[in-house]
Amino acid sequence: MDAPPRDRHSTPLTSSHNATAAASLARSPYPGDVTSTTFRTAAASAVAAAALVFTLAACSSPAPSSSAPASTPSTTSGAPSASAAADGPCDGVKVIVSSGALKQSAADVGPVCVPVSGPTAASKVLADAKVTTVGTTAYPKELVCRVNGVPAADFDIAHKGGTYREPCQKMPAAFAYWSLWVKPATGAWAYAQEGLATLKVSPGQSLELLFTVDGAPAAPAA
Repeated sequence: MDAPPRDRHSTPLTSSHNATAAASLARSPYPGDVTSTTFRTAAASAVAAAALVFTLAACSSPAPSSSAPASTPSTTSGAPSASAAADGPCDGVKVIVSSGALKQSAADVGPVCVPVSGPTAASKVLADAKVTTVGTTAYPKELVCRVNGVPAADFDIAHKGGTYREPCQKMPAAFAYWSLWVKPATGAWAYAQEGLATLKVSPGQSLELLFTVDGAPAAPAA
């Protein structure tokens, strides 16, 4: 039997629709009389099924992502630090720490400018400048025996009589010690007349801790 003519407007059948068409032929009382209408109906069903599959695929596909530009971190300038570099004039208190002949960079600080609005305890000014002081066992607040850990308990301090290690128990050695100096806005350095526990400094003044061995250096540098 010749195959029925295929409508040129019909869509090729899928295997499932071929099976449907074959089943329809088997049930037809006139198997030889298959009209083109039957194939048009099967072709229409195939087109509808293909459209449904396409629609479902479109719904299941992820939506294209729009690449948003990456946010740029905001660069906000922070508040000024409590201790700022002060190579020139300072409206607050200028702080300097010099290890002198020890040449211990761990102790050396500055100059740094510590903002103050009026007379301020020298101990607070040093703390704001990140300077850590330790007194002796007998005088923990009144004296300064170590500054930023210098001299360390196992450090040999060379002096005229040999070497010495500072235990920081009572009074520091008379030939090797930290001295406290103050300088007004206009004038020369002067040895502090009070200890660290009671000394106060004002805006425009300078404060220095200087380590002296055998009397040298005799005073801070200008």
